[in-house]
Amino acid sequence: MLSVAARSGPFASSLSAVAHAVPGPLKPLALGLPPAAAKLPALDPKRPLLCRESLSGQAARGGLVATNSLNAPASVRYLHNDVTVPDFSDYRRPEVLDSRKSSQESSETRKAFSYFLTATTCVTSAYVAKNVVTQFVSSMSASADVLAMSKIEIKLGDIPEGKNMAFKWRGKPLFVRHRTPKEIEQEAQVSLAELRDPQHDSDRVKKPEWVILIGVCTHLGCVPIANAGDFGGYYCPCHGSHYDASGRIRRGPAPLNLEVPFYEFPSDDLVIVG
Repeated sequence: MLSVAARSGPFASSLSAVAHAVPGPLKPLALGLPPAAAKLPALDPKRPLLCRESLSGQAARGGLVATNSLNAPASVRYLHNDVTVPDFSDYRRPEVLDSRKSSQESSETRKAFSYFLTATTCVTSAYVAKNVVTQFVSSMSASADVLAMSKIEIKLGDIPEGKNMAFKWRGKPLFVRHRTPKEIEQEAQVSLAELRDPQHDSDRVKKPEWVILIGVCTHLGCVPIANAGDFGGYYCPCHGSHYDASGRIRRGPAPLNLEVPFYEFPSDDLVIVG
């Protein structure tokens, strides 16, 4: 015969133990009598209890009620009722020192201060972030010596009429040609229908007597020879590309005209390229 022993749990105070003697070869079970319940100290209902609910005015007003639950064990909680509430007057604003007075009257002032503090923090954070990004981007920019090489000043008085001079600019050859009146008139009369890369001579120069070009062939990057070729301009001996005195392709495999860099004339005898 099976013998079953179960714990009464929360019903220990309501149940009474019952024992039945069962004949058999085994010894009978010991009587499961519950221990005597300890007497709890009486609580004074008139004495205020210091807890989170009582301090905020949400504590229960009635007497204490003891309940039993089917799915939770019975327990006893001990309360420290000798806790002293600290004084936070030094940390409170003058408008809310009196705990019995409503704080709605000063809410707008306190909100304005909070908004001001938040806006100041946001502006300061944005300023710091902007400086960090600026410093990071500037660290990746070109150095001062590289920027100094990005421009070149050329004295035009050193170049005689009808001659072409080559300079080194950004690692590339730079052609500066002082054209004669005959070359200017000849290039201005060229029909655009005859050009592979149609471009008028006036669109490639700022002053008719000066032609400034990057001396790199547009075919495979060779360096053309000045004052050579079938058109008296530039000739690339690598694959036979012929350019006129305006740097326009006239014959050969090159697909485009010679590139014209950005330049300006601060004075009549000086040009700045770059």
